[in-house]
Amino acid sequence: MALKVYRPTSPGRRGMSGSTFEEITKTKPEKSLLVPLKRKAGRNNQGKITVRHRGGGAKRRLRLIDFKRDKFGVPGRVAAIEYDPNRSARIALIYYVDGEKRYILAPVGLNIGDILMSGEKAEIKPGNTLPLKMIPTGTQIHNIELQKGRGGQLVRTAGASAQLMVKEGEYALIRLPSSEVRRVRSDCLATIGQIGNVDHQNISLGKAGRRRWLGWRPTVRGSAMSPRDHPHGGGEGRSPIGMPGPKTPWGKPALGYRTRKRKLSDRVIVRRRRK
Repeated sequence: MALKVYRPTSPGRRGMSGSTFEEITKTKPEKSLLVPLKRKAGRNNQGKITVRHRGGGAKRRLRLIDFKRDKFGVPGRVAAIEYDPNRSARIALIYYVDGEKRYILAPVGLNIGDILMSGEKAEIKPGNTLPLKMIPTGTQIHNIELQKGRGGQLVRTAGASAQLMVKEGEYALIRLPSSEVRRVRSDCLATIGQIGNVDHQNISLGKAGRRRWLGWRPTVRGSAMSPRDHPHGGGEGRSPIGMPGPKTPWGKPALGYRTRKRKLSDRVIVRRRRK
């Protein structure tokens, strides 16, 4: 993937960049793998906003992605590389020999016509899915399961990859993109390779409107609010926050405050991402 930089024909265009989409081979999605996507605007099932600054944006339809990769021993051919508006990674359309079609995350180096497979006997090449116990140490992997059969939950964003460090009995040690080292059961599945669209993190939106198209609403500084709306609000002119340390809108410390309560995963974390 490469980036294109726009000519500065307006203040919004100056500094704006975007994807060239040169790896995309099919513009319309597979109808059988589309479902409607209802927008929630950051609200939960009670109608309360649990994620702030969301809403609006272009209408999307959800592509059904195969994170489980559970068609063991059935080869599939890569038919197309497509754009997915719901994620940063590109997706690949797979035609299996039994007639089924599925979408998967497209890794770097995946091309049209490649044959992919899942299972213990699969070859070690980008796009194939194997149990961790069958993958050589040092291999780059993504779409990693935390529980066998549940589907990949770790390392699914554009350009990301983890590294299989060592195998210890029933567990394998994996170094995640955050530098955290974590133990995962060796019978869990993972996909070989690094996820494509590597330059996604280098895209510059260029203007506020483009962020609105993506469904993000404006963020207002707490110091610009009134005291009833934010702990940082109030005062004449520009005022300091006037309290020990910055606070969230609900009065909790905003920096360095530990919020983890369920610590069930502590036993599988070997080295934390924060020291």
